[in-house]
Amino acid sequence: MMRDKPVIAVVGAGRMGIGIAHVFAYSGYRVRLLDARDRSSQETQQVLGSAERQVRETLAMLASLGVMEENQVNTIMSRIGYFGMVQAEEALKDAGVVFEAVPEVMEIKRSIFGLISSLAEEKALIASTTSTFLSDSLAAFVTSPERFMNTHWLNPAYLIPLVEVSPAEGTGFAEVEAMVRLLEAAGKVPVKCAASPGFIVPRIQALAMNEAARLAEEGVASPEDIDKATRVGFGLRFAVLGLLEFIDWGGGDILYYADNYLKDALKTDRYEPPEIIVSNMESGRTGLRAGKGFYDFTGLDVDSYRRETIKKFADLLIHLGLFTRPPQ
Repeated sequence: MMRDKPVIAVVGAGRMGIGIAHVFAYSGYRVRLLDARDRSSQETQQVLGSAERQVRETLAMLASLGVMEENQVNTIMSRIGYFGMVQAEEALKDAGVVFEAVPEVMEIKRSIFGLISSLAEEKALIASTTSTFLSDSLAAFVTSPERFMNTHWLNPAYLIPLVEVSPAEGTGFAEVEAMVRLLEAAGKVPVKCAASPGFIVPRIQALAMNEAARLAEEGVASPEDIDKATRVGFGLRFAVLGLLEFIDWGGGDILYYADNYLKDALKTDRYEPPEIIVSNMESGRTGLRAGKGFYDFTGLDVDSYRRETIKKFADLLIHLGLFTRPPQ
């Protein structure tokens, strides 16, 4: 399906495009970063020069933090080529994978996908990085749409591991698996999700951020204390346990009762328990204690699972300097 270390083309020299170019160059791939706008030669040089400086400055910062060696910066930088629109054919002609990272304007994307389809290899994987449009809405702009999908990266792309891979209805299974393998080879953690508004992370975090804003608006706590609570209470726990795993860990029945209490106490249906929580409650699938919830725990060594989970929490707290040791 895909050569080892294919050439990676990134169309769009904004923050996301620069971040993706960084990721693949850092991981040993040859990358071509294409400025997707028609500009004068001088303007193009300025944009691409700025992109090159941003990559170098980020790498230098990582070296200063001890994440990489300083003598690796130039090697990584040498893997990235910078191209203006007049060089689009040179940038795309033998790329095995092309990421579109242009502004969230449908007509711009239509034009760019037409350009990519006409110049890229016939079998090249083509991926949008849109956070706005569904992959099904964009697939029609690509020839051989079975090779098209969305890859939703989280900023900063060079740092955050997660990439949400969202196939369109006609995307091929082999093409999706090839993209997943590519992202994993580049050190990313891909997850697959249907073409649905908000994907996974943005949909969850929008609710959490809105609720934090409401807490500040209602004067429940200061912004500083709300943020401290989310970092030390919310964030720490979900760095170790996923949300659904956390429901099972504590018990779906606890969430069911908490939802109904908050719905009544705050007089809002935004805390109405979803049907799956009600159904799990009625069928006794309440999580770890019951042996089944969102996950099936039958056959699991529960004591080992609990121990391993607590160790992850302890290690994280120690790393952050938040673990309290007993006095001597």
